[in-house]
Amino acid sequence: MINLTASSQKQKPKNESWYDEKTLHFGFSLGFNTMDFKITPSQNYLVQDSLYPEVSILNPGINIQIVTDLRPGKHMDIRFLPGVSFGQRVVRYYKGTELFNTNQRLESSFLEFPVLFKFKGDRLNNVRPYVITGLNFRYDLAAKKEYDEEEPIFLKLKRPDLYYEVGTGLDFYLTYFKLSVELKMSTGFRDILASEAPPSHPEFRNAIEKMRSQIWVLAFHFE
Repeated sequence: MINLTASSQKQKPKNESWYDEKTLHFGFSLGFNTMDFKITPSQNYLVQDSLYPEVSILNPGINIQIVTDLRPGKHMDIRFLPGVSFGQRVVRYYKGTELFNTNQRLESSFLEFPVLFKFKGDRLNNVRPYVITGLNFRYDLAAKKEYDEEEPIFLKLKRPDLYYEVGTGLDFYLTYFKLSVELKMSTGFRDILASEAPPSHPEFRNAIEKMRSQIWVLAFHFE
């Protein structure tokens, strides 16, 4: 019984992490996202026309990034993860209690340039917890410059936005590399809805006072 107890308390052998001890190391990241809007309806327009906007069921998207990790100290990394992300959001409208018959499907193709601070806990065998925070500049290549009268999309997004990001994750030290599983929330600072309304259907734009972007990301980093 004593031998069994002593054996169970032995620390598991640690996988070597020479890549993690370097001042600078690289990797890549694959992830999945759900993009959302934080919509503030226009109260004046709501009273006049009873048109109420909301985001419908969230749709999955993908993220692809390159990891550059600078290690200034034992428990902190500075990370730069340039990459691309793709996703879409669907805004639907209600008139009174009934669903309006026109949805607004807004696609986004982001170039993104996040700079993040990673604060790491102590390593337990081959696992290390961490939290992460920082800023991410995104530029939406899919945002339209002008309305297309042949396409029934009556909302237009601004292309650049700055996001505040916060998240948590776990580093798993494997035999030949480190796998990190990370969940992160990203919230835009600015109102990304363009001010001009489409000539044909201004009610879709006028029903919204402001609209901020919010993105949830589940990422897998390989370093």
